[in-house]
Amino acid sequence: MARKKISLIGAGNIGATMGHLCALRQLADVVLYDVVEGMPQGKALDITESGPIDGFDVSVTGSNDIKDIAGSDVCIVTSGLARKPGMSRDDLLGINAKIITEVATGIAENAPGALVIVITNPLDAMVTLMKKVTGFPKERVVGMAGVLDSARYRTFLAMELGVSVQSVQAMVLGGHGDDMVPVRSATTCGGVPVADLIPADRLEAIEERTRKAGGEIVGLLKTGSAFYSPAAAAIRMAESFLGDKKEILPCAAYLEGEYGLDGIYMGVPVQIGAGGVEKVIEVALNEAETEEVKVSASHVSDLVDALAKVLAE
Repeated sequence: MARKKISLIGAGNIGATMGHLCALRQLADVVLYDVVEGMPQGKALDITESGPIDGFDVSVTGSNDIKDIAGSDVCIVTSGLARKPGMSRDDLLGINAKIITEVATGIAENAPGALVIVITNPLDAMVTLMKKVTGFPKERVVGMAGVLDSARYRTFLAMELGVSVQSVQAMVLGGHGDDMVPVRSATTCGGVPVADLIPADRLEAIEERTRKAGGEIVGLLKTGSAFYSPAAAAIRMAESFLGDKKEILPCAAYLEGEYGLDGIYMGVPVQIGAGGVEKVIEVALNEAETEEVKVSASHVSDLVDALAKVLAE
């Protein structure tokens, strides 16, 4: 049986890290695509040469020709400008919209049956644009956001409590920006509500750090943005799809009435299986969390409106 095929659109830090993770897990054959001549080929060769050491034999190739993604089961898109210190995700709207439009056209023409996972910022606008340009059904266009945001929340909570991150279950909903919504009411450590373990003021500080976690890394790196954790998050989503695991993961999914929202991409828990985004899971939120989700959704709507103006220019 032929291996599955994953195409990583953009061979920068996130793309190359995803390629390495795919190889280590023998998840699928990999195509690293980028417009920069030689870069995807060099990174693909470097990963391939680690195969005898790490014991994998999947194919990892680099290409500057979008046609080489043909037949992909999954396309994960990271193409675009990364944040620099002082920039918000929204500042990337104009330049990345042009890039995503080109990428989406290439995916539609060469990999019409693929699941598309978008990482490019501003995430909620870019995944909206991807769906529009490809014309793919909502089940096959999804944004990577909540898996990463929730992992960051879990990390900071585990650090605070001095426990394994595996003991912490948490969920972050809403847009992938500074008004994302850590759902405290659904967050536990060893089954115990986190609000019973951490004072309210400390929880508020941890939740604020979660909202600003990406910017914290940008500020430290100075020349780029996070890549290990976003890469791991996207591959987790791809694994659930390729293995038909039907795992419940928080992702940016297209909503049609769920959470009282319609025609918008938002971070919500979804079931990912062989059908792509097979189901949106509606979680009971308290009054404050419900209001926070509405605020976050309003920001996403504003961002999509701004995107429409950019595309019309």
